[in-house]
Amino acid sequence: MARSGSPNGDSVVVIGLGRFGGAVAESLARVGHEVLGIDQDATLVQSWADRLTHVVQADSTSSDTLRRLGVHEFERAVVGIGSDLEASVLTVLALSELGTRDIWAKALSSKHGRILERTGAHHVIYPEAAMGERVAHLVTGKMIDFIEFDDGFAIVKTRAPREAAGKTLAECALRSKYGVTIVGVKRARTDFTHATPATKIEQGDLLIVSGPTKLVEAFAAIT
Repeated sequence: MARSGSPNGDSVVVIGLGRFGGAVAESLARVGHEVLGIDQDATLVQSWADRLTHVVQADSTSSDTLRRLGVHEFERAVVGIGSDLEASVLTVLALSELGTRDIWAKALSSKHGRILERTGAHHVIYPEAAMGERVAHLVTGKMIDFIEFDDGFAIVKTRAPREAAGKTLAECALRSKYGVTIVGVKRARTDFTHATPATKIEQGDLLIVSGPTKLVEAFAAIT
């Protein structure tokens, strides 16, 4: 399917429509972004034809090909190619040559990631490693949800510690004691509440906690 018109500022090109790239493309389209999907597999391209703004079968390792498709007009690109390391690296290089301002690329290993960074990727994603770490945190039951950012900062949902039951946040002083911030409180059958010093914690409450990853992990461990 050919493109027509220039992309807007929220448009994203997603190259490689396998499990990872396809999930990213579908999520972007669902929240209203214009998405140009590119893949070499004609069958895969056909399967996405009705779900994305534009889908093209093409060799993404050629900067000339990407330019003809108008990819140079996109500020953001996601390279979801994982199984073909050479194609992944050459695609990132092609995007870099086009001057793409924000390149996200999937890596299968730390070595692959380092090559992508040196080739021009601004952000390298390790989806398998990230999911493995998230599951490791959740499987123990200490955390109900876990999100870590690339600067060593994390947000988790965890149960309130027993020491806080029946006290306000000011009284139990969790922030000064553990170095984390209680962002909000969720109690069964009640609406989510943004935390204030006067917020009272009851046994069984769920807390949304933010802070440095190690401190947040240590806090969740006491619950």
